[in-house]
Amino acid sequence: MLAPSLDILIFCVFVSAGLSLRAGNTYAFAIGYALSLLLRWPELRAAQAPAAAWRTLLRCAVVGFMALFLRAGVLALLVQRWGWTPQICIFFAAALGLAVTAPRWRNAAAALIVYAFVLRLVYAGSVELMPEETYYWNYSRHLDIGYLDHPPMVAWLIRMATAVFGQTEFGVRAGALLCGAVTSVFVYRLTRNLFGAGAALAALLLVQALPFFFLSGLLMTPDAPLAAAWAASLYFLERALIGNRARAWWFAGICLGAGMISKYSIALLGPVTAAFMVWDPQARRWWGRRDPYVGALLALAVFSPVIIWNAQHEWASFAFQTSRRLAETPQFALHKLIGSIIVLITPTGVLAVIAATWRRPADETPDAARRRRLFNLAIFIPLAVFTVFSLRHEVKLDWTGAPWTAALPAMAFVMVNQGATIGRFAAWVRTAWMPTIVVMLLIFGAGLHYLVFGLPGLGYDKHIEAIPVGWRDLSAHIIETAQAYRRETGTEPLIVGMDRYAIASELSFYGGAHTPTGLRTANSHLFGGMGLMYAQWIPAKSQDGRNLLLVAWSPGELDDRFIHAQVERLGPIEDDVLMRDGVLIRHYYHRLAFNYRARSDDYDLK
Repeated sequence: MLAPSLDILIFCVFVSAGLSLRAGNTYAFAIGYALSLLLRWPELRAAQAPAAAWRTLLRCAVVGFMALFLRAGVLALLVQRWGWTPQICIFFAAALGLAVTAPRWRNAAAALIVYAFVLRLVYAGSVELMPEETYYWNYSRHLDIGYLDHPPMVAWLIRMATAVFGQTEFGVRAGALLCGAVTSVFVYRLTRNLFGAGAALAALLLVQALPFFFLSGLLMTPDAPLAAAWAASLYFLERALIGNRARAWWFAGICLGAGMISKYSIALLGPVTAAFMVWDPQARRWWGRRDPYVGALLALAVFSPVIIWNAQHEWASFAFQTSRRLAETPQFALHKLIGSIIVLITPTGVLAVIAATWRRPADETPDAARRRRLFNLAIFIPLAVFTVFSLRHEVKLDWTGAPWTAALPAMAFVMVNQGATIGRFAAWVRTAWMPTIVVMLLIFGAGLHYLVFGLPGLGYDKHIEAIPVGWRDLSAHIIETAQAYRRETGTEPLIVGMDRYAIASELSFYGGAHTPTGLRTANSHLFGGMGLMYAQWIPAKSQDGRNLLLVAWSPGELDDRFIHAQVERLGPIEDDVLMRDGVLIRHYYHRLAFNYRARSDDYDLK
């Protein structure tokens, strides 16, 4: 206990002397951990071959960084968000760091699974919300059975979670953490059915470490419930088609319906199921049974609120996701699709999919052949759809994320089987998995640390619309500016973010903390921009005669001809800077617009 005690003592001295929380934590941990390694070095060397000393040092460095990132998250949560005293919080943070560095974990996979979950848990309440998350939080403030650009599941989850945990970052993200746990449970059970308990543990590790699944289990976006519904649907479809469980069709239908009210792309599992029932002789008998049709009716029943909403709004959401995308300017985006796949499942994951699907095992049993056939269809039919679409249309980074759930059992199979069983190429991929997983967890930890505390020598990206840094401070500054204008003019200006939704959504969430009744904001739809749901929440015509506080990232966005045409007069463009810990993040601009007038062709989403 000498090293941890010295660690805590040094931290308390540094913080009391005025050193920042990040610096105090980093320096104190480095000194304490170095002392710990020095005292334990003879024991560590004795357990290794003399030539493997560098491996021991590398392993110690990796474990040290993992512990540092985790305890920094604990300090950020307890000190910055809960307001506890740093000298008290360091005891909890140091204890968690000690849990990472001290024991010799007998099962490395289990240790990494726990680490990844705890890492998400401690940072979920301290990392600022992404603009997408605050936009969906605005969904939950205007609760409905449908929305223009997404189904309502994300709004319902946020509404339930914030009712329990409050209007906080953790409250918004609690639903994502729950969905991540559901995804993990069904991936584990699915893989255990297919390849046994060893592969199931490996699949559970992949769910924690692959970028798409780590982030979908942390960030509250439609991908979080989509991934959970996709994993559950695959589990019950496997039970129905391979396990011959008639009742599994019912549960598969419910899960597919839940997926459809999360994100429409899960509908691709319909063609996957139909194709397998045509191809596989044993599965064809289900065409004459009632259970698949009951499952389809249950899926339709769960999805029916979205159908009703679309019928009431001229099929706006269905058109937004289909005809609108097809009408976009043609462009070749296959390279972007390939790049997104590499990012979402890592290069090792791509190679593992190839290794698991390109070669048919010589000793494959008929049941194993059926399982391989089903999951090859579940992987390649969605991938083929997105590939064809990318030949002439733009693609989004996350589109292929949830479909890779079907590949997790095959990836896990490659991880746990020996080279003689799976072939030379697959054996090489197997050896690459553990370094890949460890590197990914280090990247996640470093990234989360950067978002909360920053990293030494590394400034902040000015594009905070993509990197959630500085929104709390920006919101406080804008609220102060709005209050100053209110005192000057005698009226409360409506805050308008002049981008798609990032500024309006973030200011609504973080600015609401500075106002007793919450904060309503608008976006550029007041001046002809794409309003998304803001066109319904803040109808342009209802703002006639109101003063507006316009906020933008560039002065040109505040001097557009549409702005001049729709207001009586404009105040000067003010240039402000957003700082964090004395480091410049970016400039932002604002100006006051008096007596707004909606355009004659403005209309509300009906």
